[in-house]
Amino acid sequence: MASPPGTARQPDSVPAVRATGLALGDKPFDITHRALVMGILNRTPDSFYDHGATFALDDLVRRAEKLVLDGADLLDVGGVKAGPGPAVDEAEELDRVVPAIEALRARFDIALSVDTWRASVAKEAYAAGAVMGNDISGFSDPLYLEVAAAAGATVVATHIRLGPRIPDPEPVYHDVVDAVSTYLLERVSWARAVGLTPDRIVLDAGLDLGKTAEQSLLLLRTSGQLASLGYPLLLSASNKTFLGAVLGLGIGDRAEASLAATALGAALGCRIIRVHDVAAHRQVCATLAAIESARDDAGASVGS
Repeated sequence: MASPPGTARQPDSVPAVRATGLALGDKPFDITHRALVMGILNRTPDSFYDHGATFALDDLVRRAEKLVLDGADLLDVGGVKAGPGPAVDEAEELDRVVPAIEALRARFDIALSVDTWRASVAKEAYAAGAVMGNDISGFSDPLYLEVAAAAGATVVATHIRLGPRIPDPEPVYHDVVDAVSTYLLERVSWARAVGLTPDRIVLDAGLDLGKTAEQSLLLLRTSGQLASLGYPLLLSASNKTFLGAVLGLGIGDRAEASLAATALGAALGCRIIRVHDVAAHRQVCATLAAIESARDDAGASVGS
């Protein structure tokens, strides 16, 4: 496939072009102002955040019910954690993920995402009712995008330096923002080549994934530049390591820092916010959407 075109630097506060639409299954979403809130569901025994609290299917469904009641726009189900840990083969991941997707689809009228880098798992998840594939590997499986296109699914292209589950404690970049932008545009070109439309391609800078705390902070601060690439931008900062490292906070003490990250990211153009605590982050996103709408309404009044 052809190499993607280069991108020019944009001022942090002046995005050139932001995506205004996102498709999840057969439902279109207007994301001109409003950021959607994605609730995290870990069907893993070793999640960094909940340490297996929703590994049992009944517990996962109960957690999903709370996230839905709290106002989640979509739910993201994962069966393998991103960081190093015991090996999880394809059969085990399928056993964790597919029954969960089936159970959620039977109970809730909400868009479902599968957090996997395996095309085979994504394919079965789509058949069970998922409409998005959240791939933190940057489409390392050569069949991933073809499977998504065949299912009419939306995909998330995430920047990662090495790969899932591989320790990367001292990543070095000449320019981390340019490196991430170039990488994501390359993945966009791959997705467009198999027929995925812009409203079905989501970008994620991959905070904490092969980045130091300082590099993750810089990427968060330059979310406006990444949003200006013209595709919906996902922010996954909830309770992450970089927040703890910068502020000296343990995992259970990062709620306020996570809300601050959401407020900044959404203000700069992030349009899917992947979080553990849906209710609080939805309030932040709703407030920012109201402010953005009011600004546009005021501008229209002045111009009329």
